[in-house]
Amino acid sequence: MNSETSPAATKVLIIDDDIKLCRLVKDYLGPMGYEVKAAHSGTEGLDKALSENFHVLILDVMLPEMDGFEVLRQLRKKSDIPVLMLTAMGDETDRIVGLELGADDYLPKTFSTRELLARLRAVTRRYWKSEQAEVQGPDNTFKVFGDLHISKASRSVRLKGETLVLTPIEFDLLVTLVNASGRVLTRDQLLDAVAGRDYDVFDRSIDVHISSLRRKLGDNPREPLYIRTVRSAGYMFIHPEKQNK
Repeated sequence: MNSETSPAATKVLIIDDDIKLCRLVKDYLGPMGYEVKAAHSGTEGLDKALSENFHVLILDVMLPEMDGFEVLRQLRKKSDIPVLMLTAMGDETDRIVGLELGADDYLPKTFSTRELLARLRAVTRRYWKSEQAEVQGPDNTFKVFGDLHISKASRSVRLKGETLVLTPIEFDLLVTLVNASGRVLTRDQLLDAVAGRDYDVFDRSIDVHISSLRRKLGDNPREPLYIRTVRSAGYMFIHPEKQNK
């Protein structure tokens, strides 16, 4: 497997009742250094995801016993493992719901193997970055913006003394915006910064992740303290003490 993705084999769990598809994914990823296991129902998949040590999940929406959304909802109560959702072709609603529930990315069920590999590498890159930060331990050097404290080294965020639970992509988005404080970043720039690849021109995942990040920051998009939407341009981080100056 490419060394930029991880220092060891990446363990993948695919939860899909299409046995043929699971076999194809396993056969494709195996020679590239991925260790792939499969589950064919929602309940079996959730049990495996919580009881075994995986680095990333490929999760179908339509599953027997428990659908993919409920699997993700239950999973996010206990785990921040990266999740790549499989959605029906052109079903934007499924994509948005999945991202709002905490999925890191999505693929249409008609995905190409090349696209699967690219998106897996993107979400697992963030996973390994988080793992490395945990091994290195906490860092007392914070970027402080009023009540918002951010540590890039330990990948932690505190607001008014409370630690926020951010997904890896939400943390990376926040840091990217902070590093460009006062400058507008387009959706393409943000997507490239957090994923290192091009997205479909109609991809709305960045807006959903920003919306989730704002909720956790308690940020009202109409009267933002931290993240301002610049119409037809993108997003900008604003220092709360400088926004009215």
